[in-house]
Amino acid sequence: MKFGVFLPSFIQGESPPRHAQRLRDFARHAEALGFDSLWITDHIVTAHRFYSVSWLDALITLSHVAAITERVRLGTSILILPVRTPAILAKEIATLEYLSGNRYIYGIGTGWYGPEFEACGVYKPERGARTDEVLAATMRLFAGPNVDFAGRYYHLDGVTVEPHLDPLPPVWVAGGSQLPHEQSPERPEMHPNVLRRIVASDGWIARTTAPPGLIASDLALIQEARRQASETKPFTIAQENFVWIEEGGDRDAVIAEQQRRFAGVVSAERPWDYLASVYIVGTVEEIQRQIQTRVDMGIEYMMLHTLTPDLEQLDLFAKHILEPFANAVVSRRS
Repeated sequence: MKFGVFLPSFIQGESPPRHAQRLRDFARHAEALGFDSLWITDHIVTAHRFYSVSWLDALITLSHVAAITERVRLGTSILILPVRTPAILAKEIATLEYLSGNRYIYGIGTGWYGPEFEACGVYKPERGARTDEVLAATMRLFAGPNVDFAGRYYHLDGVTVEPHLDPLPPVWVAGGSQLPHEQSPERPEMHPNVLRRIVASDGWIARTTAPPGLIASDLALIQEARRQASETKPFTIAQENFVWIEEGGDRDAVIAEQQRRFAGVVSAERPWDYLASVYIVGTVEEIQRQIQTRVDMGIEYMMLHTLTPDLEQLDLFAKHILEPFANAVVSRRS
């Protein structure tokens, strides 16, 4: 079982120099503690629909911490592909890979926030087709020179973007079912095009808003689709989730502090009972049981949001999650 942590790239009113220093300290400390990876959230425009914060740019921030780390992998969960153009994105990712020593995990998805598409000159109904085209075109640009690509939205005529990458970055695709809620902007089930995208990739990132039962049913769909496609290449099963660890025996006090911490990043659009049913909350023992449930169903990689840049939470993550589950045996159902 492997664990990554999300960089605290959310903007919460600190001075820019202070926030930048805390990001660097966080990245160094996560690497020193033995976390496998650093991840980042991607939103170009402020998306207060589900967050009470804004976020720094994903790839620029990953490049910032890549310069002061050596081993830890660097991932996007997820990079919103349809709001980007292939040549520019390929240049940015290839540069990150080149400078970081090939540590990037190309975590991708279609996005969901309507105003974000509109601000970038894209219509939301186009997002699936644009995602497919941007992914296909960038992978070709990574691989070699003189790329021709003829899509509905993007065209390349003998284009070369360097540096070229060998190996290519692994592609992890996000999507799937989620617990329904009247405020959710997405359909609650696995879309066939998302399933197709996942099957062709190197890994799947289950939705944060998917409780274990829905993850299990999605995983069964993915595994059956991989069998039908005779897909045998290595495949990582991952999930990102929000966690706050509060040591202490008073459960009511623990939950109250978790509610306060979640409110600092996650908006009040959905009530606490919904958040508590999909995010990992409760006492240390309850958190460990929820992680074990995910291990038992086949999750082998978890990326955890700390909700704070404070290093004390990283230490608690290492003590109560990273160390106890370091040798956990993940169920690999065929």
